[in-house]
Amino acid sequence: MSVDKSPADIPAAFDAGAPSYDKLVDANPGYHEHLLISARRMRLRSDGRGLRLLDAGCGTGASTAALLAVAPQAEIIGVDGSTGMLAEAAAKVWPPSVRFVHSRIEDITAAGVEGPFDGIFAAYLIRNVDDRDAQLQAFRAMLRPGATLAVHEYSVRDSKLATAVWNAVCATIIIPSGRLRSGDDSLYRYLRRSVNQFDGAEAFRKRLRDNGFTAVRSETMPGWQRNIVHTFLAEAPR
Repeated sequence: MSVDKSPADIPAAFDAGAPSYDKLVDANPGYHEHLLISARRMRLRSDGRGLRLLDAGCGTGASTAALLAVAPQAEIIGVDGSTGMLAEAAAKVWPPSVRFVHSRIEDITAAGVEGPFDGIFAAYLIRNVDDRDAQLQAFRAMLRPGATLAVHEYSVRDSKLATAVWNAVCATIIIPSGRLRSGDDSLYRYLRRSVNQFDGAEAFRKRLRDNGFTAVRSETMPGWQRNIVHTFLAEAPR
């Protein structure tokens, strides 16, 4: 029987699902395009030369590739708590400016990852941490003054239509596909539940402001994920 996951279970669950993860997300129309849209919305300087970027919760490297596409000369550090996901990321071809670190995002300082950063990209991460406020404050402290945090995340609570579409897609596509590929649908059941329970877009923008960020704004994605996936952008105070 499948057991629903909690945030503490997520790294181990991703370890188990890592070998099939890329194939699953590749079947999601717009997945990689939307990561690239969020990376572009950070408006990083020119080709990224001289910039130092953190990819928080890099998974198998899809978000890392998006950052690299918009800032090919930047130093990029990808961090993830799943050994299996990082192994998939590390097996891909990367320039010397990209490196990966195995650590829970809450423990990255102990793993030797320290700021300041010129930008932090957190894709599908903040929903899965135990203390979102503490993590946002930690991100703010790791950014240079005026630097951008981009949170690429599901948020459906502000829209009844988005909530209905999300649950229909989960029930008919995401959960059955996850079960078919890995033999265990519990990670995808957790995904459905955690998205339903996560902040609405307005509430998350408020959370960013309450945790000391400035210039807080958000934009959604085109296509079927309109009002389902968003880029939340915020700046560390100057």
